[in-house]
Amino acid sequence: MSKRHPVVAVTGSSGAGTSTVKRAFEHIFSREGILPAVVEGDSYHRYERGPMKEAMANALARGENFSHFGPEANLFDKLEELFRTYGETGGGQKRYYLHSPEEAAEHNARLGTALEPGQFTPWEPIQSGTDLLFYEGLHGGVVGDGYDVARYADLLVGVVPIANLEWIQKIARDNAERGYSAEAIVDTILRRMPDYINHICPQFSRTDINFQRVPTVDTSNPFSLRNIPTPDESFVIIHFRKGAREKWGIDFRYLLDMIHDSFMSSPTSIVVNGGKMGFAMELILTPIIHRLIEEKKTLG
Repeated sequence: MSKRHPVVAVTGSSGAGTSTVKRAFEHIFSREGILPAVVEGDSYHRYERGPMKEAMANALARGENFSHFGPEANLFDKLEELFRTYGETGGGQKRYYLHSPEEAAEHNARLGTALEPGQFTPWEPIQSGTDLLFYEGLHGGVVGDGYDVARYADLLVGVVPIANLEWIQKIARDNAERGYSAEAIVDTILRRMPDYINHICPQFSRTDINFQRVPTVDTSNPFSLRNIPTPDESFVIIHFRKGAREKWGIDFRYLLDMIHDSFMSSPTSIVVNGGKMGFAMELILTPIIHRLIEEKKTLG
C-alpha cells in the first residue's frame, strides 16, 4: 500500500455491474480535478481472442476447467507487479485489450498499428504525473500461489449482485451485445463456476467496501427471465469490512440522514434503494478519495 501513489481497485465478475461504480469514480475524479491512470482488467488476460478460444477448446478436450476467471487465463503476476510498481514509483506498464472495431481504430490511430478487435496493444508506460491508479475488472483483490494483488490496493471496492441477478444481467448483455444464445451463455456460466468459486468469490472477503444489489422481484429462475430488474426493483446492501469503518471515518448516522429511506441491517451494513446506488457510492467514496489525495500531497 502506498500513500504517495495510491492504488484504487474495483473488482467484480462479468455482468456484475462494475461499470456503475466506475462511472461514480469518473464523476468524483472530474469533480475533484483528479488525474487517474486507468487500467482495465481485460488487459491482463493471458490470451487474445483467437488463442483464448483455442486454449479453451484444448482444455475442454482434456476435460480440464478453463475460464477467464482463473489463473491459467490471466497474468496475475503482471497485475501484482503493476500495483506494486505504481505504489512505489507512480509508474508501470499497461496495455489495452481491443473489444470493438471502434476501440481498435482509436488505438491504431494513436499507435500507428493495424490491430484487430480481440487483440492487445503493445505494453507501454503509464502516463507520468497521475494522481492515483484506478483499476476496474475481475481480479483487483485476487490472491493465490505466487501472487497477492490485494495487498497493494489502498482502497478495494467490490461490486457483487446476488448470483441470480448476476446471471440475468450476463444473459441479457451477452445476448444483446454479442448475439449469444441463452443456451451458450448458460454453458459459459457452468464452465466458469469452479473458477468463480475459487478465484472470484474470495476477493469479496478482502474488499474494504462491497456494494451488493438484491432484487425485490422474483428471480427464482434466472435462466428464463429476460427482463433485468430495474434499480428501483432492488435494494443495495453496502457492507464495510471489519476495520474499514474506522479506517475511512464512515459515519452511518450521516449516511442514513443523507440517503432517503436507507436503514442499517447490521452493525457493518447499510441498505439503500437501488435507484440511490450511484448517489450512495459518490457520497461514500468522495471523502475517501479526497483523503487519499490529501495524504499524497502531504508527502510532496
